[in-house]
Amino acid sequence: MTNLLLDLPPLSAARFASIEDRVARLLGTGQDVVITQGEALLPLEGAIRATAGPGTTALNVITGPYGQTFGDWLRDCGATVIDLTVPFHTAVTAEQVRDAFAEHPEIDFVSLVHAEAATGNTNPVAAIGEVVREHGALFYLDAVASVGAEPVLPDAWGVDLCVIGAQKAMGGPAGVSAVSVSERAWARMAANPNAPRRSYLSLLDWKERWIDGGRKTLLHAPAQLEMLALEACVERIEAEGLETVMARHASAAAATRAGALALGGIAPYVHDAADAAPVATTLRAPSGTTASELVARALAADPDLPLAAGGGALAREMIRVNHYGPDATRGTVRACLTALATALTDAGLSVDLPAALTAAEQPWR
Repeated sequence: MTNLLLDLPPLSAARFASIEDRVARLLGTGQDVVITQGEALLPLEGAIRATAGPGTTALNVITGPYGQTFGDWLRDCGATVIDLTVPFHTAVTAEQVRDAFAEHPEIDFVSLVHAEAATGNTNPVAAIGEVVREHGALFYLDAVASVGAEPVLPDAWGVDLCVIGAQKAMGGPAGVSAVSVSERAWARMAANPNAPRRSYLSLLDWKERWIDGGRKTLLHAPAQLEMLALEACVERIEAEGLETVMARHASAAAATRAGALALGGIAPYVHDAADAAPVATTLRAPSGTTASELVARALAADPDLPLAAGGGALAREMIRVNHYGPDATRGTVRACLTALATALTDAGLSVDLPAALTAAEQPWR
């Protein structure tokens, strides 16, 4: 018995390195890029544990659940953590970050999520990066959801550790991820006695045994299928054009927001469109309804629609339309609006689906 997924020739170090180079070009970075063999939580945690320790004072920006997770990791490393929490229906501002530095000039590490797919907001990384550079802090960015949906520019923004994953806007596999690492970040890791070594979490192992060795010998057998899928999804982005891919996501977000407003009954969870992420649109369920129940009704006819309720406590009030990757299309947006209209009607609410579909057409023109 044969199968396209089996009996493949080994992935060579040269092929692995070439995929890293293509990811670096996607990010427009001259920094080292390490492709890690696991979901993005691997480099997200590994980068924090490599650079933070008892002497670290970290400003941890929380605009969604991942920011909360980063704070837990930083505390576990022994860092002093200053949480800057903003309501999930908005984004943090550069001025708020500046105020935090003014109050705590000892801050030497800043952690931030670019786009929070879970809450539907996106943060102004370029402006925040300017503030972080002024104070000389190390800048750690989770760009897992944003890459492919909006610009991600580690070098231009002064990001020292930029983690990406392929499973959202890039439309690729979930089992492989990457991190770009600045020289400042490598130096911080080398000076950190608590940085993981001889560990799956260790970025320094990749630096010393892979990068410094001229990328000739891999640390371990690569996740071959995931690497080939990553290569294929980067090729697809290159063929379509990154600007075109990002424009498609922006149109999907604008169409979903406009359609929801015209539909009635539901409203955007993120108040200001400028704070809304192009990777996913979150909606607030009407009073007297439960978001998870509305989503279940909407999915009854088509379980494959990219609809979900919010996580945890947000399951009662938040509906999420995940219009990313192959779902960043006019057809997907129309199908989601139609399914939500059916769910709202079944719940006894009055909606205007024709108006919603008309409004959703405008951003694509």
